[in-house]
Amino acid sequence: MDQTVSNSWEQRDKETVFHGFTDLGTLNVDGPVVLTHGDGIRVFDVHGKSYIDANSGLWNNVAGFNHQGIIDALCDQARKFPGYHAFFGRVADTTVELSEKLVELSPFAEGKVYYTNSGSEANDTVIKMLWMMHRRNGQPQRRKIITRLNAYHGVTVATASMTGKAYNAEFGLPLPGFLHADCPHFWRFGLQGETEEQFSARLARNLEELIIKEGSDTIAGMFAEPVQGAGGVIPPSKGYFEAIRPILRKYDIPLIADEVICGFGRTGEMWGSVKYNMEPDVIVASKCITAGYFPMGAVILGKDFSDALTKASEEAEEFPHGFTAGGNPLGSAVALKSLQVIEDEGLLENVNKVSPRFLERLHKLGEHKYAGEARGVGLMGAVEIVADKVTKEPLPGELQISERIANKALEKGLICRPLGQAIVLGPPFIITEKDVDEIFDILEETVSEVFADVGL
Repeated sequence: MDQTVSNSWEQRDKETVFHGFTDLGTLNVDGPVVLTHGDGIRVFDVHGKSYIDANSGLWNNVAGFNHQGIIDALCDQARKFPGYHAFFGRVADTTVELSEKLVELSPFAEGKVYYTNSGSEANDTVIKMLWMMHRRNGQPQRRKIITRLNAYHGVTVATASMTGKAYNAEFGLPLPGFLHADCPHFWRFGLQGETEEQFSARLARNLEELIIKEGSDTIAGMFAEPVQGAGGVIPPSKGYFEAIRPILRKYDIPLIADEVICGFGRTGEMWGSVKYNMEPDVIVASKCITAGYFPMGAVILGKDFSDALTKASEEAEEFPHGFTAGGNPLGSAVALKSLQVIEDEGLLENVNKVSPRFLERLHKLGEHKYAGEARGVGLMGAVEIVADKVTKEPLPGELQISERIANKALEKGLICRPLGQAIVLGPPFIITEKDVDEIFDILEETVSEVFADVGL
C-alpha cells in the first residue's frame, strides 16, 4: 500500500509522531509499521499483516500479546482501585503483596522494594540512594559510578551517563564522575593466546587499577547487567563476576545488578545474577515484571543495603525522592499476575525446554560465511556480522547490514532487532520449537537474500 496516501495511518504517524531509537532514513523511505493488536507471539498491523515478534516487544511481552489472565487482572484492579501513589506512608494493598512476592523471589533472605515506572528510573533512583547513604555516612565524596563499556542502563541524564554507548555523545554525555570499565566480551576483546579465564582475570585487574586510580573512597557503586542486552546480548566471560566481586568487597563498593532485561527468566534462571554468581547488593527490575502490560520498575534492596538506606533516611526524616505512579495498584496487580504466570503456568519451564532448540538454530546461523559470532543464553541471542571471520573485521558501516537484514525480515513477517552489526533476538517465553524453526527459517532466507542484494 502507498504509505504517502493522504490520511493513511503511516502518513498520520509521519506528521505527528517523533520516534526514538529509529533509523530515520529508513523510516522516511519505508514508513512506520502501525500496529492494532496481538495474538500470542504475533502482532498485526493496520493492513492485517501478521508479524512474529522475535523480540517480545522490547524484551518484555514474555507472555504474548493477549494473555487473558493478565488482562483480567488489570481490569479487575481497575474496577476495584485504579490508581494511587506510595508517598507519605500510604500504599495500595496490592503493592504490599507485590513487595512480599518480589523479596520472596529475590536472592535476598530479607529486603525491601522501591517502585518506579521504568528501568531507567530505577537505576537513576539507586544512584540517588547511593549518594544519600554515603553522604549521611560521612563520605560525601563517594559519588563516582562505575559501569562497563557497551552497557545499557537507561535514558535519563544520569543513566545515559552510565550507558557505555557512543551515541550518548550526542547529548554531551557522560557527565563527570561516570566511569566505564572494560566490556566483558571475550570474542571481541580477548588477546591472542589468552584463555577466557585469563581474560576475566585481566579485566578484574583493570577494574582494581581503575578503582585505585580514581580513589576507592570516591566510588559510590558499580552497576552491571548479568548479560549485556542492548549491547548485543553479551554474556560475561567465564569467571568474570567471581573475579570482580572480591575486589568490590575489598573496597566496600556496592554491586547493583541491572536485571531489567535478564530478570524473571530470560536467561533460564529467575535471575541472571544467580546464573552468573553476581551476589549483588541491589537488584533493579522492570520489563518482564508486568509482562509488558504496564509500565513499572522496581529496586529490590538486600537487607544490609536496605538497613543503611533506612538509617540515612531516618536521619534526614525522609527519602526525598519518588514518582507519582510508582507502586501504582494497577501495575502491582498486573505484576502479581505476570509473576504467577511465569512461575505457575510454566513460562520459566518453557524457556529451559525451548532454549536448546533456539540456541542450536542460532549457532547454525552463526556458521554463515559472514557471521563472526553467534552468542546467547536462555531465550536471548545475537549473531554478529563481520567481513572476515578470522580478523573479526566489521563490514563497512555504510552497508547498514544489520538494518538491511531487519528490514528484509520485516517484509517477510518477522520482527528482529539490529544492534550495531548484530541481529538480536529475544522471543516471548511462550514460544514453541515450531515457532523457533519458523523464525530461523525466515532469518536464514533473509540473510541469504540481503548478501546477494549487496553483492557479497
